[in-house]
Amino acid sequence: MVMMASLALPFVVVTLLWFVSTGLVAMINHRLRTSFGRALVIASLCGLSGLGLLVLTAHSTTSLATYVSFIGGLLIWSWHEISFLTGAVAGSHRNPCPAEAQGWQRFSLATMALLHHEIALAMTAGLLLSLASVTANPTGAYTFALLLIFRLSSKLNIYWGVPNMSDELLPSHLAYLKSYFGPRQLHPMLILSTLMILGLAAWFTLAAFKAVTAHDATMAGLLCCLCLLAALEHLFLAIPFRDSALWGWAMAAKEKTNLGEGVQP
Repeated sequence: MVMMASLALPFVVVTLLWFVSTGLVAMINHRLRTSFGRALVIASLCGLSGLGLLVLTAHSTTSLATYVSFIGGLLIWSWHEISFLTGAVAGSHRNPCPAEAQGWQRFSLATMALLHHEIALAMTAGLLLSLASVTANPTGAYTFALLLIFRLSSKLNIYWGVPNMSDELLPSHLAYLKSYFGPRQLHPMLILSTLMILGLAAWFTLAAFKAVTAHDATMAGLLCCLCLLAALEHLFLAIPFRDSALWGWAMAAKEKTNLGEGVQP
């Protein structure tokens, strides 16, 4: 069994990576649209680097290799995030939701607005998990798969409706997505999904304590901390807290973007 102290380093690493990577993605995607091509090139290089890190650490079970694989999974995820936020990969429907759309029609339009991005994420997760099944270090693949689950949960909860919609990180060219947000009220699914994520975090905590190798303990610790941060993001949807305030240093790029767009003819 591992001691509680063995979870401290994974928690610090995951929290730091979450804070910095979210800010950097927000900064890139709130710049002038003329820089999006460059952003996509950089994102592609990061994605390929992430895939390279997963291949490099595929058969290594040291603690260092576990952290490197985790970072590789995050880099691949960032590739998809930037491709979506720049508008390069979103969906086939890019118009606001009609006021009269209800029920299945509204859900269908919301799905079409994100379809291409969701398919790309699902295909990548399937590929990574397939590769992970024949490797000794699946940390990066599990990281990407968990991020996909957490993101899907967030999107569905926002569609159904949440009390707090902090949408400042959404670029102006994707503003039409706000028309698919649900009412500002607490939906039972937000409570249920948050509890399920916390349950998953508890499961990984137990796995970390029962681990017999440093690799298994580190991987479980990293995934546990990832779950806790996902639960925190779901909590932000329920309480009156503007989580975008955490990335004020990145949002400064948005202010410059808005100023630049205002002076264009």
